[in-house]
Amino acid sequence: MKSILYLACVLVVMGLAFWAYRENYRTQAAMSEMSDVQREIAGLREELGVLRAEWAYLNRPTRLRELVDLNFERLQLVPIEPGNFADLDNVDYPKPPPVRPPSRPAGGRTADTGAASNEEQP
Repeated sequence: MKSILYLACVLVVMGLAFWAYRENYRTQAAMSEMSDVQREIAGLREELGVLRAEWAYLNRPTRLRELVDLNFERLQLVPIEPGNFADLDNVDYPKPPPVRPPSRPAGGRTADTGAASNEEQP
């Protein structure tokens, strides 16, 4: 009886050792994948910073003004001034659709008319 118990304990320990071995390697693989993703995120953030710097460089007001001056004949862009805008009161908005009265039920009475007629009767 003791030998069966010892054999069962040895098998349980071997099974747990195999499970721990597999979990260890799965954890290492997940950590390696996570560090790869973190490196990729860091690279993309660096690239985004470079792109933002390039965008800021290309959108310099002096550069844009020079481009407008060079392409004035084709684009006919002019500087924005306060007189270019209008008040909201000058905008003609479409009128809302007319409101239709609620339809009556099939019996021809509404709940209010039925209640009023019941009050009049003794």
